[in-house]
Amino acid sequence: MSKVYTAMTKQDGDWWIGWIEEVPGVNCQERTHKELLESLKVTLREALDFNRQDAIAALGADFQEEQIAI
Repeated sequence: MSKVYTAMTKQDGDWWIGWIEEVPGVNCQERTHKELLESLKVTLREALDFNRQDAIAALGADFQEEQIAI
């Protein structure tokens, strides 16, 4: 399943800075806009994986996984 997130980006002097709107803590800084978007993708994947593993560890072995839409 493909999910879409919002990258909020801007150039600040010689750097490009950006955040993923929907996931606190996912932010990056790179020299080019293209590098920034790639870094945001990598960082977002890592954050989502970490959050999933953290949730699974907190729940233990007996849990249900359900998708919700808003």
